[in-house]
Amino acid sequence: MAQEQTASTVQQKILALLKQHGGATLADLAGRLDVSYEAVRQQMRQLEATELVTAQRQPNPAGPGRPLHVYALTPAGEHLFPKNYDDLAVGLLDAVGDEFGQEALRRVLARLAEAQVAQWEPRLAGLSLEERLVTLTDIYIEQDPFTEVTAEAGSLQLVERNCPYLNVATKRPALCSLTVSVLSRLLGYRVSRTQRFQDGDGRCVFHVHLDEPLEPAVEIFEFEAEMERR
Repeated sequence: MAQEQTASTVQQKILALLKQHGGATLADLAGRLDVSYEAVRQQMRQLEATELVTAQRQPNPAGPGRPLHVYALTPAGEHLFPKNYDDLAVGLLDAVGDEFGQEALRRVLARLAEAQVAQWEPRLAGLSLEERLVTLTDIYIEQDPFTEVTAEAGSLQLVERNCPYLNVATKRPALCSLTVSVLSRLLGYRVSRTQRFQDGDGRCVFHVHLDEPLEPAVEIFEFEAEMERR
C-alpha cells in the first residue's frame, strides 16, 4: 500500500511539474523531484498508458547522438487541473440575453440545435425509433455508461444519470431546451423532461410522446417552459 501511495504521489508531482514548467525530460524531472531516473521512467510509462502525458523527440542540444524525449501534458492531462468553463458558459448565456434579448438567445440555441441535428442525422438514417433512441444515448458522451433507454408499456424514455453540463444547466435551465429540441427533431416526436436534475431527481428523464408525432419540416426551437404551456 505504501508503495502504491508513493507511486501515486510521484505521478501527481510529475503532472504538476509539467503543468508549471512545460515540457521536460526524464532527467529533468528526476532532478526536480530528487528521485531516481528509473523511478520517474516507471511512473511516466503509466502516465503515457493512461494518455495523460505524451513524449516528443527533439534534437539533443549537446550535439549528435540520441534525440531527447521531452514529455508534456496531453489535453486529458490538462483537464486534471482546475478550469472555469462553467462560469464562462453562464456568463456568455447571460451576456447574449442581456445585450440582445431572449429572442437572440433563442436564435443562438436554435443554431446549436441545427448543428447537432445535422451531425446526428446521418448516424440515425434507416434506424427504427427505438434504435435511434438507443444510438442517442451517446448524445453527450461516446459510449456513455450513465445513459440508457427504457421501454415499458408502449412508452419510450431516455434516462440520463450524469449530465456533463450540470453546473451550467442548474444555473441556467434554458440550456436543457437544447437537448429537448434536438431529441424531438431527431426522433420525430415531441420530447419532454419528466424528471430533472434541477428538481432534485438525481437524473433527467426525456419522455418520447408517441402520440404526438412532428411534421418532418418542423424546425422551430422552443424553450421548455413554452412547450409545457402548449
